[in-house]
Amino acid sequence: MQYYTIHVLTAAEDDFARRLLPALGPGRLVIPKKMMPIRRGGKTVQKLMPVFPGYIFIESEDILGELDTYWTIRRTLGFIRFLRESSSPTPLSERDVLLLRRFMSFGEYADTSKVTFDENDRIVVLEGPLKGLEGQIVKVNRRKGRAKVLLDMYGESFPIDLGFEVVERVKGGGGKANEEQRS
Repeated sequence: MQYYTIHVLTAAEDDFARRLLPALGPGRLVIPKKMMPIRRGGKTVQKLMPVFPGYIFIESEDILGELDTYWTIRRTLGFIRFLRESSSPTPLSERDVLLLRRFMSFGEYADTSKVTFDENDRIVVLEGPLKGLEGQIVKVNRRKGRAKVLLDMYGESFPIDLGFEVVERVKGGGGKANEEQRS
């Protein structure tokens, strides 16, 4: 099976999927989600948001081979286009599928990552969706608890925000006992 990308109205991904569900059946549409800290009025709340705002993925052997499905998707309210082109949708490359599956592997949604900061104030990811993406982090906002990560899909780079929670590192005066606590 391959995955194709559908560009839809941003913030209407779930509505689009609900409209398509009767025609496609369950399990074919993928909308990777993430838990994000949102600050409003000095308070931080957790909100469930799409990892790729404005994009939904559909699993299909060949979307053009399923003309009924292809046209049902195109006629659904909120549809913008298939990626690369609507007239000839391009499936995700193997590398892009690995990226998609990475976010699908967290279950229903990717929770916030647990991080700490080293002595040079660089982010150190302990666990969560940011683990393994440290080299792709381009900006960190400690106050909002967000890290901007530069990802590649369809051969183009784009930034996404992922949430993190700071876990305080052990303070100490150095020595062997302190080194063992850091490992």
